[in-house]
Amino acid sequence: MAPHMRLERDCPAPVCGVDEAGRGPWAGPVCAAAVILKPRRVPKGVDDSKKLSAKRRGELEVVIKETALAWGVGFASPEEIAALNIVQATGLAMRRAVAAMATAPLFALVDGNYAFDLPCPVRPVVGGDALSASIAAASILAKTARDRLMREMDEVYPGYGFAGHKGYRARIHADALLKLGPCPIHRMGWGPVRLALMGKDPMLAYAEALQEELPFAALPAS
Repeated sequence: MAPHMRLERDCPAPVCGVDEAGRGPWAGPVCAAAVILKPRRVPKGVDDSKKLSAKRRGELEVVIKETALAWGVGFASPEEIAALNIVQATGLAMRRAVAAMATAPLFALVDGNYAFDLPCPVRPVVGGDALSASIAAASILAKTARDRLMREMDEVYPGYGFAGHKGYRARIHADALLKLGPCPIHRMGWGPVRLALMGKDPMLAYAEALQEELPFAALPAS
């Protein structure tokens, strides 16, 4: 079943959907987007960004921006992630996304189970990008904005393959870290990057059998 607007109808209007992209990568910022859709102008095909091809996300990004009542995108840098932690940096990116909208929302539906501190009341929605059309639209804007930035970073910092893996876990990324060392947009405190600085394979951060030997907590699989 495609995302719908039923959750939005139960909230004070205008209500925005909020989602993020880039909580898990080894490099680059975390990005968030907020979208207020017009109930009668929900773009056809809007869905969880992870279910869509890059081409389709790009097409829907244009339509969402053209038809939404308001939308905004915000980033939190690797330096802010290091200073705040990834959860608080994600909240910062979300607040920036909401602040960037031409129309201020009275309520926000946020993907996930965490009630981020936003300028309006928040309802967390687990799996929200598959349920709420507004959250799904936000997931598309966040993903396309971050992917575009990481393609630009591939030109600024060549050799890491950012245009392909967008800073996420990948063999080519691990090999580049070992060969070149981290660049300014790498998340220096993250396990794989710390391993590279020690001259060790960043992929060891995911080896369950070695977790007790590593100088940091176990990492998620993504």
